Amino acid sequence: MTSEAKRLEPLRQRIDEIDRDLLDLLAKRAQIALDVGHVKQEFGSVVYRPEREQQVLDKVATNNPGPLKSAGVQAIWREIMSACRAIEGDMKIAYLGPVGTFSEAATLQFFGHSVDLQPMPSLDQVFRSVETGQSQYGVVPIENSSEGAISRTLDLLLESSLLITGEISIPVSHTLMSKSGNLDGVTHVLAHPQALAQCQHWLTQHAPQLHREAISSNAQAALDASHNSEFAAIASITAANTYGLNIIQEGIQDDAHNRTRFVVIGNHMASKTNKDQTSLILSVKNEAGAVYKLLEPFAKHGVSMTRFESRPARKGTWEYHFYIDIEGHQEEASVSAALEALKNITAFYKCLGSYPRSSHR
Repeated sequence: MTSEAKRLEPLRQRIDEIDRDLLDLLAKRAQIALDVGHVKQEFGSVVYRPEREQQVLDKVATNNPGPLKSAGVQAIWREIMSACRAIEGDMKIAYLGPVGTFSEAATLQFFGHSVDLQPMPSLDQVFRSVETGQSQYGVVPIENSSEGAISRTLDLLLESSLLITGEISIPVSHTLMSKSGNLDGVTHVLAHPQALAQCQHWLTQHAPQLHREAISSNAQAALDASHNSEFAAIASITAANTYGLNIIQEGIQDDAHNRTRFVVIGNHMASKTNKDQTSLILSVKNEAGAVYKLLEPFAKHGVSMTRFESRPARKGTWEYHFYIDIEGHQEEASVSAALEALKNITAFYKCLGSYPRSSHR
Protein backbone atom coordinates (compact mmCIF):
# COMPACT_ATOMS: atom_id res chain seq x y z
CA MET A 1 0.00 0.00 0.00
CA THR A 2 1.39 3.41 -0.97
CA SER A 3 1.83 6.25 1.51
CA GLU A 4 -1.08 8.09 -0.09
CA ALA A 5 -3.35 5.05 0.19
CA LYS A 6 -2.41 4.59 3.85
CA ARG A 7 -3.41 8.17 4.62
CA LEU A 8 -6.64 7.99 2.60
CA GLU A 9 -7.87 4.64 3.96
CA PRO A 10 -8.95 5.85 7.45
CA LEU A 11 -10.56 8.95 5.94
CA ARG A 12 -12.56 6.83 3.51
CA GLN A 13 -13.60 4.52 6.32
CA ARG A 14 -14.81 7.53 8.29
CA ILE A 15 -16.81 8.76 5.27
CA ASP A 16 -18.42 5.30 4.97
CA GLU A 17 -19.38 5.42 8.66
CA ILE A 18 -20.91 8.89 8.27
CA ASP A 19 -22.80 7.77 5.15
CA ARG A 20 -24.34 4.91 7.14
CA ASP A 21 -25.35 7.35 9.87
CA LEU A 22 -26.83 9.69 7.26
CA LEU A 23 -28.86 6.88 5.72
CA ASP A 24 -30.19 5.93 9.15
CA LEU A 25 -31.17 9.54 9.88
CA LEU A 26 -32.77 9.94 6.45
CA ALA A 27 -34.88 6.83 7.05
CA LYS A 28 -36.03 8.25 10.39
CA ARG A 29 -36.82 11.62 8.79
CA ALA A 30 -38.79 9.93 6.01
CA GLN A 31 -40.85 7.97 8.55
CA ILE A 32 -41.72 11.14 10.46
CA ALA A 33 -42.65 12.83 7.17
CA LEU A 34 -44.98 9.89 6.49
CA ASP A 35 -46.54 10.32 9.93
CA VAL A 36 -47.07 14.03 9.26
CA GLY A 37 -48.77 13.14 5.97
CA HIS A 38 -51.11 10.69 7.71
CA VAL A 39 -52.13 13.32 10.27
CA LYS A 40 -52.82 15.84 7.48
CA GLN A 41 -54.92 13.30 5.59
CA GLU A 42 -56.90 12.50 8.74
CA PHE A 43 -57.82 16.15 9.17
CA GLY A 44 -58.27 16.88 5.46
CA SER A 45 -55.31 19.28 5.33
CA VAL A 46 -53.19 20.04 2.28
CA VAL A 47 -50.32 17.56 2.19
CA TYR A 48 -47.82 19.80 0.37
CA ARG A 49 -47.06 23.17 1.96
CA PRO A 50 -44.50 25.15 -0.06
CA GLU A 51 -44.24 27.81 2.64
CA ARG A 52 -43.23 25.15 5.20
CA GLU A 53 -40.54 23.83 2.87
CA GLN A 54 -39.25 27.37 2.33
CA GLN A 55 -39.00 27.84 6.09
CA VAL A 56 -36.98 24.61 6.34
CA LEU A 57 -34.64 25.79 3.57
CA ASP A 58 -34.18 29.18 5.25
CA LYS A 59 -33.45 27.47 8.56
CA VAL A 60 -30.78 25.12 7.19
CA ALA A 61 -29.08 28.08 5.48
CA THR A 62 -29.09 30.04 8.74
CA ASN A 63 -27.77 27.08 10.76
CA ASN A 64 -25.22 25.97 8.16
CA PRO A 65 -21.80 25.73 9.90
CA GLY A 66 -19.83 25.31 6.65
CA PRO A 67 -17.67 24.48 4.82
CA LEU A 68 -20.53 23.63 2.41
CA LYS A 69 -22.07 26.70 0.82
CA SER A 70 -25.63 27.46 1.94
CA ALA A 71 -26.95 27.15 -1.63
CA GLY A 72 -25.51 23.65 -1.82
CA VAL A 73 -26.98 22.66 1.55
CA GLN A 74 -30.39 23.97 0.46
CA ALA A 75 -30.18 21.97 -2.76
CA ILE A 76 -29.48 18.80 -0.75
CA TRP A 77 -32.40 19.49 1.59
CA ARG A 78 -34.74 20.25 -1.30
CA GLU A 79 -34.05 16.80 -2.73
CA ILE A 80 -34.50 15.19 0.69
CA MET A 81 -37.92 16.81 1.06
CA SER A 82 -38.82 15.87 -2.52
CA ALA A 83 -37.89 12.23 -1.90
CA CYS A 84 -39.88 12.18 1.36
CA ARG A 85 -42.95 13.56 -0.45
CA ALA A 86 -42.63 10.88 -3.13
CA ILE A 87 -43.07 8.10 -0.54
CA GLU A 88 -46.73 9.12 -0.23
CA GLY A 89 -47.22 9.12 -4.00
CA ASP A 90 -45.97 11.00 -7.03
CA MET A 91 -46.81 14.67 -7.14
CA LYS A 92 -47.72 15.68 -10.70
CA ILE A 93 -46.37 19.05 -11.81
CA ALA A 94 -47.36 20.63 -15.14
CA TYR A 95 -44.98 22.93 -16.99
CA LEU A 96 -44.45 24.32 -20.47
CA GLY A 97 -42.73 21.54 -22.43
CA PRO A 98 -41.35 19.65 -24.10
CA VAL A 99 -38.44 18.25 -22.09
CA GLY A 100 -35.50 20.65 -21.84
CA THR A 101 -37.27 23.99 -21.31
CA PHE A 102 -36.27 26.56 -18.72
CA SER A 103 -39.72 25.92 -17.24
CA GLU A 104 -38.61 22.35 -16.54
CA ALA A 105 -35.41 23.64 -14.91
CA ALA A 106 -37.46 25.99 -12.71
CA THR A 107 -39.82 23.15 -11.77
CA LEU A 108 -36.97 20.91 -10.67
CA GLN A 109 -35.34 23.75 -8.74
CA PHE A 110 -38.56 24.36 -6.80
CA PHE A 111 -39.91 20.83 -6.28
CA GLY A 112 -36.80 18.66 -6.54
CA HIS A 113 -36.42 15.66 -8.84
CA SER A 114 -38.76 13.22 -7.06
CA VAL A 115 -41.89 14.45 -8.85
CA ASP A 116 -43.90 13.32 -11.86
CA LEU A 117 -43.18 15.94 -14.52
CA GLN A 118 -46.05 16.73 -16.89
CA PRO A 119 -44.79 18.70 -19.94
CA MET A 120 -47.59 20.62 -21.68
CA PRO A 121 -47.60 22.10 -25.21
CA SER A 122 -48.88 25.52 -24.10
CA LEU A 123 -49.33 27.76 -21.08
CA ASP A 124 -53.09 27.38 -21.47
CA GLN A 125 -52.79 23.64 -20.99
CA VAL A 126 -50.58 24.05 -17.93
CA PHE A 127 -53.41 26.00 -16.31
CA ARG A 128 -56.02 23.55 -17.56
CA SER A 129 -54.09 20.57 -16.19
CA VAL A 130 -54.11 22.06 -12.68
CA GLU A 131 -57.70 23.32 -12.91
CA THR A 132 -58.98 19.84 -13.85
CA GLY A 133 -56.91 18.03 -11.22
CA GLN A 134 -54.70 16.25 -13.73
CA SER A 135 -51.74 17.93 -12.01
CA GLN A 136 -51.49 19.22 -8.46
CA TYR A 137 -49.40 22.25 -9.38
CA GLY A 138 -48.17 24.09 -12.44
CA VAL A 139 -45.08 26.20 -13.11
CA VAL A 140 -45.34 29.11 -15.57
CA PRO A 141 -43.04 32.00 -16.53
CA ILE A 142 -44.40 35.40 -15.52
CA GLU A 143 -41.66 37.93 -16.31
CA ASN A 144 -38.16 38.30 -17.67
CA SER A 145 -35.59 40.77 -16.37
CA SER A 146 -34.89 42.22 -19.82
CA GLU A 147 -38.16 41.77 -21.75
CA GLY A 148 -40.76 42.21 -19.00
CA ALA A 149 -44.03 40.40 -18.43
CA ILE A 150 -45.16 37.22 -20.18
CA SER A 151 -48.48 38.48 -21.52
CA ARG A 152 -50.22 35.13 -21.90
CA THR A 153 -49.47 34.17 -18.30
CA LEU A 154 -50.97 37.46 -17.08
CA ASP A 155 -54.11 36.86 -19.14
CA LEU A 156 -54.49 33.32 -17.79
CA LEU A 157 -54.02 34.48 -14.19
CA LEU A 158 -56.82 36.98 -14.77
CA GLU A 159 -59.17 34.32 -16.15
CA SER A 160 -58.32 31.40 -13.86
CA SER A 161 -59.39 30.63 -10.30
CA LEU A 162 -55.95 29.24 -9.49
CA LEU A 163 -53.70 30.92 -6.94
CA ILE A 164 -49.98 31.66 -6.91
CA THR A 165 -48.38 29.57 -4.17
CA GLY A 166 -44.67 30.16 -4.82
CA GLU A 167 -42.08 31.67 -7.13
CA ILE A 168 -38.69 30.76 -8.59
CA SER A 169 -36.18 33.01 -10.33
CA ILE A 170 -33.48 31.36 -12.45
CA PRO A 171 -30.65 32.69 -14.65
CA VAL A 172 -31.40 32.20 -18.34
CA SER A 173 -28.51 31.67 -20.74
CA HIS A 174 -29.47 31.14 -24.38
CA THR A 175 -27.49 28.86 -26.69
CA LEU A 176 -27.62 28.71 -30.48
CA MET A 177 -27.57 25.16 -31.83
CA SER A 178 -28.12 23.08 -34.96
CA LYS A 179 -27.63 19.53 -36.22
CA SER A 180 -24.27 20.35 -37.76
CA GLY A 181 -22.98 22.76 -35.11
CA ASN A 182 -22.69 25.57 -37.66
CA LEU A 183 -24.95 27.74 -39.82
CA ASP A 184 -24.10 26.18 -43.18
CA GLY A 185 -27.41 25.60 -44.97
CA VAL A 186 -29.42 27.03 -42.08
CA THR A 187 -32.18 29.44 -43.14
CA HIS A 188 -34.34 29.80 -40.00
CA VAL A 189 -33.71 30.30 -36.30
CA LEU A 190 -36.52 29.06 -34.04
CA ALA A 191 -37.28 30.04 -30.44
CA HIS A 192 -39.95 31.25 -28.07
CA PRO A 193 -40.84 34.92 -28.78
CA GLN A 194 -39.24 36.01 -25.49
CA ALA A 195 -35.98 34.25 -26.36
CA LEU A 196 -35.88 35.85 -29.80
CA ALA A 197 -36.39 39.25 -28.18
CA GLN A 198 -33.69 38.56 -25.59
CA CYS A 199 -31.18 37.68 -28.34
CA GLN A 200 -32.16 40.17 -31.03
CA HIS A 201 -28.97 42.25 -30.96
CA TRP A 202 -26.71 39.19 -31.16
CA LEU A 203 -28.73 37.75 -34.03
CA THR A 204 -28.69 41.05 -35.91
CA GLN A 205 -24.92 41.29 -35.58
CA HIS A 206 -23.90 37.67 -36.14
CA ALA A 207 -26.73 36.01 -38.11
CA PRO A 208 -28.80 38.70 -39.87
CA GLN A 209 -29.52 36.34 -42.77
CA LEU A 210 -31.62 33.97 -40.66
CA HIS A 211 -35.39 34.22 -40.69
CA ARG A 212 -36.57 34.41 -37.07
CA GLU A 213 -39.54 32.18 -36.35
CA ALA A 214 -41.39 32.30 -33.01
CA ILE A 215 -42.80 29.02 -31.70
CA SER A 216 -44.29 27.69 -28.46
CA SER A 217 -41.08 26.98 -26.52
CA ASN A 218 -37.30 26.84 -26.89
CA ALA A 219 -37.27 23.09 -26.30
CA GLN A 220 -39.78 22.66 -29.13
CA ALA A 221 -37.39 24.72 -31.28
CA ALA A 222 -34.59 22.30 -30.41
CA LEU A 223 -36.80 19.32 -31.19
CA ASP A 224 -37.75 20.80 -34.57
CA ALA A 225 -34.11 21.61 -35.36
CA SER A 226 -33.14 18.01 -34.62
CA HIS A 227 -35.34 16.95 -37.56
CA ASN A 228 -34.44 19.69 -40.05
CA SER A 229 -30.92 20.81 -40.99
CA GLU A 230 -32.29 24.15 -42.26
CA PHE A 231 -33.28 25.08 -38.70
CA ALA A 232 -31.18 26.44 -35.87
CA ALA A 233 -32.66 26.76 -32.39
CA ILE A 234 -32.18 29.01 -29.41
CA ALA A 235 -32.53 26.90 -26.27
CA SER A 236 -30.70 25.61 -23.21
CA ILE A 237 -27.65 23.35 -23.20
CA THR A 238 -29.91 20.74 -21.62
CA ALA A 239 -32.14 20.89 -24.70
CA ALA A 240 -29.10 20.50 -26.99
CA ASN A 241 -28.06 17.36 -25.13
CA THR A 242 -31.62 16.03 -25.01
CA TYR A 243 -32.24 16.37 -28.74
CA GLY A 244 -28.75 15.57 -30.04
CA LEU A 245 -27.89 19.03 -31.34
CA ASN A 246 -24.45 20.59 -31.59
CA ILE A 247 -23.70 23.97 -30.08
CA ILE A 248 -22.86 26.90 -32.33
CA GLN A 249 -22.54 29.59 -29.66
CA GLU A 250 -23.34 29.79 -25.95
CA GLY A 251 -24.55 32.87 -24.08
CA ILE A 252 -26.08 34.79 -26.98
CA GLN A 253 -28.60 36.68 -24.79
CA ASP A 254 -28.12 40.46 -24.95
CA ASP A 255 -28.22 40.84 -21.15
CA ALA A 256 -25.50 38.86 -19.36
CA HIS A 257 -27.60 38.95 -16.16
CA ASN A 258 -30.76 37.71 -17.86
CA ARG A 259 -33.22 36.02 -15.45
CA THR A 260 -36.75 34.72 -15.71
CA ARG A 261 -39.21 34.62 -12.84
CA PHE A 262 -41.65 31.69 -12.68
CA VAL A 263 -44.67 31.26 -10.42
CA VAL A 264 -46.19 28.08 -9.02
CA ILE A 265 -49.96 27.85 -9.48
CA GLY A 266 -52.30 25.68 -7.44
CA ASN A 267 -55.61 25.59 -5.60
CA HIS A 268 -54.48 26.54 -2.09
CA MET A 269 -53.17 29.74 -0.56
CA ALA A 270 -49.79 29.53 1.15
CA SER A 271 -49.61 30.37 4.84
CA LYS A 272 -47.60 33.26 6.24
CA THR A 273 -43.79 32.95 6.53
CA ASN A 274 -42.87 36.61 7.25
CA LYS A 275 -40.94 36.67 3.95
CA ASP A 276 -43.94 36.89 1.66
CA GLN A 277 -45.44 38.91 -1.13
CA THR A 278 -48.97 39.27 -2.46
CA SER A 279 -49.99 39.58 -6.12
CA LEU A 280 -53.04 41.55 -7.23
CA ILE A 281 -54.97 42.45 -10.37
CA LEU A 282 -56.89 45.72 -10.11
CA SER A 283 -58.72 48.19 -12.31
CA VAL A 284 -60.20 51.61 -11.64
CA LYS A 285 -62.81 53.82 -13.24
CA ASN A 286 -61.58 56.01 -16.07
CA GLU A 287 -61.65 59.30 -14.18
CA ALA A 288 -59.21 61.95 -13.00
CA GLY A 289 -57.06 60.88 -10.05
CA ALA A 290 -58.15 57.25 -10.20
CA VAL A 291 -54.62 55.80 -10.28
CA TYR A 292 -53.55 58.11 -7.44
CA LYS A 293 -56.45 56.82 -5.33
CA LEU A 294 -55.41 53.26 -6.24
CA LEU A 295 -51.94 53.79 -4.78
CA GLU A 296 -53.02 55.76 -1.73
CA PRO A 297 -53.96 52.75 0.51
CA PHE A 298 -50.47 51.30 0.11
CA ALA A 299 -48.84 54.53 1.26
CA LYS A 300 -51.34 55.01 4.07
CA HIS A 301 -50.74 51.55 5.55
CA GLY A 302 -46.99 51.37 4.89
CA VAL A 303 -47.14 48.61 2.28
CA SER A 304 -44.33 48.57 -0.30
CA MET A 305 -44.91 47.72 -3.95
CA THR A 306 -42.33 45.60 -5.76
CA ARG A 307 -44.05 45.51 -9.17
CA PHE A 308 -46.58 47.71 -10.94
CA GLU A 309 -47.57 47.41 -14.57
CA SER A 310 -50.64 47.85 -16.71
CA ARG A 311 -52.19 45.72 -19.41
CA PRO A 312 -55.21 46.46 -21.63
CA ALA A 313 -58.42 44.93 -20.26
CA ARG A 314 -59.22 43.69 -23.80
CA LYS A 315 -62.75 45.08 -23.73
CA GLY A 316 -62.29 47.53 -26.57
CA THR A 317 -62.92 50.48 -24.24
CA TRP A 318 -59.33 51.61 -23.47
CA GLU A 319 -59.58 50.25 -19.95
CA TYR A 320 -56.59 48.74 -18.17
CA HIS A 321 -55.84 46.13 -15.54
CA PHE A 322 -52.99 46.82 -13.14
CA TYR A 323 -50.79 43.92 -12.07
CA ILE A 324 -49.25 44.69 -8.71
CA ASP A 325 -46.94 42.83 -6.33
CA ILE A 326 -46.66 44.07 -2.74
CA GLU A 327 -44.51 43.01 0.18
CA GLY A 328 -46.18 40.99 2.91
CA HIS A 329 -48.92 38.40 3.33
CA GLN A 330 -52.60 39.27 3.07
CA GLU A 331 -53.07 37.98 6.65
CA GLU A 332 -50.71 40.68 8.00
CA ALA A 333 -52.56 43.60 9.58
CA SER A 334 -51.10 46.36 7.40
CA VAL A 335 -51.58 44.41 4.16
CA SER A 336 -55.10 43.34 5.13
CA ALA A 337 -56.07 46.95 5.87
CA ALA A 338 -54.69 48.16 2.53
CA LEU A 339 -56.53 45.41 0.64
CA GLU A 340 -59.83 46.19 2.35
CA ALA A 341 -59.46 49.83 1.35
CA LEU A 342 -58.70 48.81 -2.24
CA LYS A 343 -61.85 46.70 -2.47
CA ASN A 344 -63.91 49.83 -1.81
CA ILE A 345 -62.33 52.00 -4.50
CA THR A 346 -61.53 49.61 -7.37
CA ALA A 347 -63.77 48.72 -10.28
CA PHE A 348 -62.19 45.26 -10.33
CA TYR A 349 -60.26 43.47 -7.58
CA LYS A 350 -58.58 40.06 -7.63
CA CYS A 351 -55.99 38.68 -5.24
CA LEU A 352 -53.81 36.07 -6.93
CA GLY A 353 -52.41 34.83 -3.62
CA SER A 354 -49.77 35.44 -0.97
CA TYR A 355 -46.65 33.28 -1.12
CA PRO A 356 -42.98 33.09 -0.02
CA ARG A 357 -40.64 35.35 -1.95
CA SER A 358 -37.81 33.73 -3.85
CA SER A 359 -34.38 34.38 -2.34
CA HIS A 360 -32.89 34.71 -5.85
CA ARG A 361 -34.86 37.65 -7.22
